[in-house]
Amino acid sequence: MGLMAAARHAGVIGLPLNRMTTIHWERAGVPLSRMAWATGRYTDLLTRWARRHGCALTWLYVHENGPGKGAHCHLLLHIPAALVKALTGQQRAILRRITGRAYRANVIASRPVGGKLGIENSAPDTHGANLAKALHYLTKGADDDAVAALGLYRLDGGGRVIGKRCGTSQNIGAKARKGHA
Repeated sequence: MGLMAAARHAGVIGLPLNRMTTIHWERAGVPLSRMAWATGRYTDLLTRWARRHGCALTWLYVHENGPGKGAHCHLLLHIPAALVKALTGQQRAILRRITGRAYRANVIASRPVGGKLGIENSAPDTHGANLAKALHYLTKGADDDAVAALGLYRLDGGGRVIGKRCGTSQNIGAKARKGHA
């Protein structure tokens, strides 16, 4: 339920989640025991990069694991359209810093929510519908209480993870939301 509230708050503060990124940590050579650390390092380095470019970064993530899908992380981010082109190279550079290895194919998948860059501004209703679908996808491993409360329709176990299953940037976390009310 916190992820849904965080996503709504991102829109309220003018940083709507407009990009879905998946990082397959296992394929990148990061063991399950280090996935939470790697995601934290990734979001920290990406946040610093965005700050150097004069923008705030907003994100939320969910860790998953399981047979046939391996240890991976889904992130929803706010990335200004002007930074998207530079983002690809930056993501790969960050992965090299975290893993100490050259980028391998199929480790990162990143695309705009709604399939079109800037859709959150040009077609906010379409963006909202697509963001809701992305959030339902990310929360497919939710517990029974969350499923009932949120009316989730896509369910699939999130598998064994070590560390936090999900989290948000501070600017959309519970404390920020409470302070904004």
